[in-house]
Amino acid sequence: MASDPGDSLSNLLEDRILILDGAMGTMVHRYQPTEETYRGEPFKSHPIDLKNAADVLVISQPQIIREIHRQYLEAGADIIETNSFNSNVVSLREFQLDQLTHELNRTAAELARSVADEFTKQNPSKPRFVAGSIGPTKVMLSLNADMPGERPVTFDDMVDSYAEQVRGLLDGGVDLLLPETSFDTLNMKSCLVAIERVFAEKGRRVPVMISGTVFTGGRTLTGQSLEAFWTSLSHFPALSVGLNCALGPAQMRPYLELLSNLSSRFISCHPNAGMPDGMGGFNASADEVAKHIHEFAKNGWLNIVGGCCGTTPDYIRKIVAAVDGLKPHCIPQGNGWSAFCGRERTEIRPNSNFLMVGERTNVTGSRKFARLIKEGQFDEALAVARQQVESGANMLDVNMDEGLLDSEQAMTHFLYLIHDDPDISRVPIMVDSSKFSVLEAGLKCLEGKGVVNSISLKEGEAKFLDQARIIRQYGAGVVVMAFDETGQAVTADHKVAICQRAFKLLTERVGFLPEDIIFDPNILTIGTGMDEHANYAVEFFEAVKRIRLACPGAKTSGGVSNVSFSFRGNDTVREAVNAVFLYHAIQAGLDMGIVNAGQLEVYEEIDKELLQYVEDVVLNRRPDATERLITFSEKFKSIGKVETAAQTQEWRNGPVEERLKHALLKGITEFIDQDTEEARRKYGRPLDVIQGPLMAGMSVVGELFGAGKMFLPQVVKSARVMKKSVAYLEPFMEAEKAEAENSASREASGPGHVEHVTSGPSAKAVGSQPTSRGKIVLATVKGDVHDIGKNIVGVVLRCNNFEVIDLGVMVSCETILEAAVAQGASVIGLSGLITPSLDEMVHVAKEMERQGFVVPLLIGGATTSAKHTAVKIAPQYGQAVVHVNDASISVPVVESLLDADRKPEFVEKIRADQDRDRASFADRQARSLVPYADAVSRRFATNWSTVDIPTPEFLGLRRLDDFPLVELVPFIDWSPFFSTWELRGKFPAIFEDANVGPEAKQLFDDARRLLDEIITHHWLTARGVYGFWPANSVGDDIVVSSEISNLKFPMLRQQWERQGQKDFRSLADYIAPADSGRQDYIGAFAVSTGFGCDELCAKFDKDHDDYRSIMSKALADRLAEAFAESLHQRVRAEWGYGRGENLSTDDLIEEKYRGIRPAFGYPACPDHTLKQPLFDLLHAEQNTGIRLTESFAMWPAASVSGLYFAHPQARYFALDRITKDQVESYATRKSLSIAEVERWLAPNLGY
Repeated sequence: MASDPGDSLSNLLEDRILILDGAMGTMVHRYQPTEETYRGEPFKSHPIDLKNAADVLVISQPQIIREIHRQYLEAGADIIETNSFNSNVVSLREFQLDQLTHELNRTAAELARSVADEFTKQNPSKPRFVAGSIGPTKVMLSLNADMPGERPVTFDDMVDSYAEQVRGLLDGGVDLLLPETSFDTLNMKSCLVAIERVFAEKGRRVPVMISGTVFTGGRTLTGQSLEAFWTSLSHFPALSVGLNCALGPAQMRPYLELLSNLSSRFISCHPNAGMPDGMGGFNASADEVAKHIHEFAKNGWLNIVGGCCGTTPDYIRKIVAAVDGLKPHCIPQGNGWSAFCGRERTEIRPNSNFLMVGERTNVTGSRKFARLIKEGQFDEALAVARQQVESGANMLDVNMDEGLLDSEQAMTHFLYLIHDDPDISRVPIMVDSSKFSVLEAGLKCLEGKGVVNSISLKEGEAKFLDQARIIRQYGAGVVVMAFDETGQAVTADHKVAICQRAFKLLTERVGFLPEDIIFDPNILTIGTGMDEHANYAVEFFEAVKRIRLACPGAKTSGGVSNVSFSFRGNDTVREAVNAVFLYHAIQAGLDMGIVNAGQLEVYEEIDKELLQYVEDVVLNRRPDATERLITFSEKFKSIGKVETAAQTQEWRNGPVEERLKHALLKGITEFIDQDTEEARRKYGRPLDVIQGPLMAGMSVVGELFGAGKMFLPQVVKSARVMKKSVAYLEPFMEAEKAEAENSASREASGPGHVEHVTSGPSAKAVGSQPTSRGKIVLATVKGDVHDIGKNIVGVVLRCNNFEVIDLGVMVSCETILEAAVAQGASVIGLSGLITPSLDEMVHVAKEMERQGFVVPLLIGGATTSAKHTAVKIAPQYGQAVVHVNDASISVPVVESLLDADRKPEFVEKIRADQDRDRASFADRQARSLVPYADAVSRRFATNWSTVDIPTPEFLGLRRLDDFPLVELVPFIDWSPFFSTWELRGKFPAIFEDANVGPEAKQLFDDARRLLDEIITHHWLTARGVYGFWPANSVGDDIVVSSEISNLKFPMLRQQWERQGQKDFRSLADYIAPADSGRQDYIGAFAVSTGFGCDELCAKFDKDHDDYRSIMSKALADRLAEAFAESLHQRVRAEWGYGRGENLSTDDLIEEKYRGIRPAFGYPACPDHTLKQPLFDLLHAEQNTGIRLTESFAMWPAASVSGLYFAHPQARYFALDRITKDQVESYATRKSLSIAEVERWLAPNLGY
């Protein structure tokens, strides 16, 4: 046994890579143990089954465990783990063995110790070490999906459980401790607290290795990122930090690389033997695992390496050879940045923006929050926290100091709820209390690295140091108030002196890093009228400047709203004081502050005169500053009222009919309720208001739109006004209807009869509902999630007094036709964006014919066309089938179809046009398509011996969670946005268009305002995943080397010969053939900015705001495309060929760069079904939440996915039509029937 394992191990780790053993469970199962094997003689009479309680074998079958240890040592392991993974009180309780916790651990350690010592004695130059294995238990302290706000065991229970295990392991003689497979960081924290407790008890330490478990996507089971995992545990003086279990080495690669760059400890890695093979084993051989480990070591990422599930001595033997002679990982030098975390890491870098700590989750600072907590309305209180995060808070201050509360219990319950909410739990928590017991209760709930607010020197150094050591043990940062034994510091000199003293104590006596210390130099109230308070803000600014110099690395903070407390009740002035103070504090170097996130006044937007008065107070520029501000604040409120009144325009003076018409034409909703009420009182019945002034106003809107004098965005705004007015009238119409029914019932009863209410037409008889011009059922067909165009058509039709029944998205044929019958539809309208939707539309048309429908069928959507409608859909249905290519023609089309006099001539013309389209299509089909074999022989040629094939910086996946939307705005291509609203033109030149320019500018301004709100309030979330893999082409297939065996993308090849065409392209031509001798690579991606869009649109729809609902979807689509463009720019740099780019937004939109990113379903690769292997490769649903429908549309609709090609001559092309010989080849390569392939490629078939 090494006499000093810590020093010995550290010396060895600097010299070479040490080998850990492999799986214990895999080896145990090779012995095929039965229940009798587990029981042995010692547990012969145990009351419950012990099968699979492998830890008991150290007592019942010690020879098995001893032999396993021996085999690993013979294979070359330097460190063997005790058979004690589940030997903690919590886990053993399931087997009624918790009373044996100490004995099992001591025996496991003694067994391993004896075998290790035997090998060390045989070869003293290769000492062997014993690591005490400590597993995570099955419970989770950070999360409880079944009972949010509750936990099955407490932090203290887990500490006690682990402490007993650690005592046994130390008593048995382990050289080091290895808490491993940590899928919940709070569990790991409890283990580390237990270890420190036992170290203190025994007066000695051994090294501790920490090993976490992340899953595909680089997150723990609770959803914490790897960066946050390390940040949460970085306080502990571990020998090493590493990863084990859940992943094979190929999948673990990017996360190991990230950890080796992050951590300031030695790095360990013991992956599984690949991924589960579905048969109870794993899919990577010892040679494959060793190959990956060799690369890890060669890259300098390893200090300790071994194996986890599925690995055996054979694997360890191969790993020993793989790392032999390779240098160990060198620990990178830290950057000194402050970092805190929830489930995401938040850094404060030298150039970071001011960090906002949300103040509203504080019972002493928010009356609303205090009321909710006291009333036990924790879900509503949680919404306050969510609002703070959505408004931009980087951290949350949580305080439960209220006299009538059990503060410890309230703090615990609320923090548990926060951790059960993924949107809130991503940010760090500042636990705030004046009671240290409450602070410690809060610390026991934090999975991440939080901050304690606060401690001070006011009760002396001894108590200060005791509290600081406890905080340090939990891994939190600390806020230190500028208080000492003499009281609260007021002057800059006193503030700085206290902070310097505390800084020295914390860094030299407790071991705090400077970056984990935050000083609060006391933000005190100004503007009180007392002379001694006048310079408080100036003293604070001066203190901040000096603390930064006196305490290098430490941060400064404060509760900002304290400064304006004397102006409470005057929100305008109070917010201005806060903003001015904060502006100057940040200029002085303030790093963070407790603020009401989302309600900070912008310094530059403060009224200039008010700003002058406020700055006089904040900067103490004149003795009468406070008096002058108080006087002006009253005047300021009066001025505000005058200005508001002046803004009421002349149109408000006209009669109510003119006001309603003006509001409809201009899209003004501000006065609609009061004007509607005035009209109701004037007209007597709500229906008369709708059919009178409201419909008169909408008729003008319809006329102007039809004449091209109003544009679609204006029409949608008009519809918003109309819907709000009707919504106001609906309760009155319902009341009128109920009264009519009651009257009819009384009349039917007659004298002497029991009164009863009947259903029937009586309400209609009195005309309680407006009459419509016809009913239109609209739906996006099954498998498709896109509905912007459909929604716009619905709005336009409603504006023209048609009743629209919108069935939504992904609507089956059966539902559409059942609704049409039930509603008595006059017209059915189908919409779709993806090409498989075309086939579904054909199916609906066939069913309408089969079921004997006689109503017209409208076809629309981005993927539809008049030609496809004529060739594929119209022949299936004997009634009128009309393609509607934009909203502007929907009204005249429907009017013509529903007008008995105009319909025959209109339908005859449509059918004549469709006959011409069918003839044109037949003629085109007859044009020359070369045979598939000829097209292959004339493929696009590359000299593969000389072409540049760049190597990506990494292989595998990288996940982008909650990507900042603000970073995507510069990449937005606005031109398609205007097309959505049927305003044709290129951005920004469209603003100069004499016809649509002014409306385009108004639309753009509205869009930017909504986009700013979306970004500020975090209404949409951007998520993505991308990666690189080795790839080669085999024929027209692209074969990808990944953890998914036999993954390939069969590609299609052009066959239609155009004039002057030299080659027939396939995307496979851009990847080096397998027989070229060159290793090529391919990239893949899936991104979405649509998370939250459905909820946002529902919010606007509830408020009858079609305009902002439709605009939200349009912006989400633009952001998704911008995300794809932004990510492609990053990919080109990480692939090594785009680092020198200096491209403008226009350059990016025009694709003036090397490489392409084709998407499945688009012209070069029209087969939507290839999204499935793409999503499998990316683990897209697990990593992003993007899902595929049955028709391979992506949900959310604002999603983009595809492949990346780096070939220098790669360009986009259209496949166009193909022949049956290629379809047959493709079906064989995809292992599908020809009929199935023909179904998915129907628009591309040339026969």
